[in-house]
Amino acid sequence: MLENIQVPEGMNPEILEHLMNPQNYGKLDAPSGVGVAVDEKSGEYVIFYVQTDGKIIDDLRFATNGCQDTVVVGSMFTQMIKGDAIEYAQASIQKLNDKLSGASAQQQICADMVLSAFIAAMQNYENLQNGKTEEMHVLKMKESCENESDI
Repeated sequence: MLENIQVPEGMNPEILEHLMNPQNYGKLDAPSGVGVAVDEKSGEYVIFYVQTDGKIIDDLRFATNGCQDTVVVGSMFTQMIKGDAIEYAQASIQKLNDKLSGASAQQQICADMVLSAFIAAMQNYENLQNGKTEEMHVLKMKESCENESDI
């Protein structure tokens, strides 16, 4: 899609692709698990929908009212783990953090929201498998992506 666009110096082409063409964005019908990470201070959230048999992540989607950094990370992470084993997905959390080394503190918090929403979705799946009734599993973020200078 971006073959005719010159990537600005210092910008990762993969990040630009996910910014311009986010993958796996939206709601998943009949998910096995739903997780939400919410930043109560800013009101931003990420919702993760996962379809799994307990071993493989067959499909997944995410949605957010967050910033473009959140959308990029959600797109990158879902592409990394879609169709793979749950163990691979859990290891990919660290791989994504490594990929994002050098990101600003605010960008890292956006990434943490995406990863926390995935963890919450997997917790929801596990809870449902163990007979617990819950529509979704919600995790509240400890750090806010709201910039202190914006207050």
